[in-house]
Amino acid sequence: METAMKRIIVIFTLTLFAFMFSETAGHAQEGSFKYSVQKIWDKGTHAAFTDLVRFNGKYYITFREGFSHVFDENGNAEGHIMILESKNGKSWKPVLDAGLEGIDCRDPKLSVTGDGRLMVLFGGSTYRNKELVNQHGYVMFSKDGKSFSKPEPIVLSPDPSNKTNWLWRVTWNGDTGYGVSYGSGERGRDLVLYSTKDGVSYHKVKSLDCKGFANETTLRFLPDGRMLMMIRHDDSGNDDNRGEWGVAKAPYTDWDVKRMGLKIGGQDFTVLEDGTILVGTRSYAIGNHCKTVILRGDANGDFQEVFTLPSDGDTSYPGLLVVGKELWVSYYSTAGKPGKAAIFLARIPLDALVPSR
Repeated sequence: METAMKRIIVIFTLTLFAFMFSETAGHAQEGSFKYSVQKIWDKGTHAAFTDLVRFNGKYYITFREGFSHVFDENGNAEGHIMILESKNGKSWKPVLDAGLEGIDCRDPKLSVTGDGRLMVLFGGSTYRNKELVNQHGYVMFSKDGKSFSKPEPIVLSPDPSNKTNWLWRVTWNGDTGYGVSYGSGERGRDLVLYSTKDGVSYHKVKSLDCKGFANETTLRFLPDGRMLMMIRHDDSGNDDNRGEWGVAKAPYTDWDVKRMGLKIGGQDFTVLEDGTILVGTRSYAIGNHCKTVILRGDANGDFQEVFTLPSDGDTSYPGLLVVGKELWVSYYSTAGKPGKAAIFLARIPLDALVPSR
């Protein structure tokens, strides 16, 4: 075992698996294969909300680090943004530790802009007596993956009327980036699709008709230019809390949206060359325990669970990246230690997730 990185290798079959790190265990529904899981960060008390990207030939993982999920021991919201860099995906080193005084910086997302810069998008939340009073998006940029600009607020046009608006993730298609913001509205949550050319200024494309407590939204593109949308719901009572799946052609103002077959959380997804879609998300279907899982599906929005990552408790918010013949998945998990969440990187053979490849 590598002491510094606490690397583990999990050897797995359908009927028998062994693991070298007692905090983790995994299972899959198909095939017999090997996959690896590496703990890459646990220096803080609580590290969570990951994303993963390749930029200029290197790999970058980002996450929020703080005392707990939101507040420190004094009741202050003090999350800060960490970014780790690696040449090979095995050895990782910090390249950024950034925060804003009096603001909880959380849930960072990585992307590469149309002009080739590494972009870091994150939410900044301000609290008063532990009550959320303001929520705004911020961005940072880097040309080399080493030096980053200072956080600057994004600008949404037209300016939303509420003060708790969050542009959760941006996906670039050529020289244009797209993202969906959510904020409190008369019907629960108001979702709006925005576009940008520079990653700072965003212009409204379409208000999305999503009832209830719709929130975190991931966008991706098919090779034919159609945009795909996956929306998280956290409705209470008798409301439907399954996720929503949408498809639209350019200019992305006319959407075909339907309910998915399951609840999702902190989701990311990627489209493979053959059109197969792999999703990383939180699963709520395993007893009283949450797990981070991989789903397989298609552009019609039909998905099935095919793999469960070693995870437990407070877990999810994966980042997905296809590297050669593997799917790399960054995610966080308390892994048997309530209140202390760590960052993990899993490498799973694509052939195990998509047997027909």
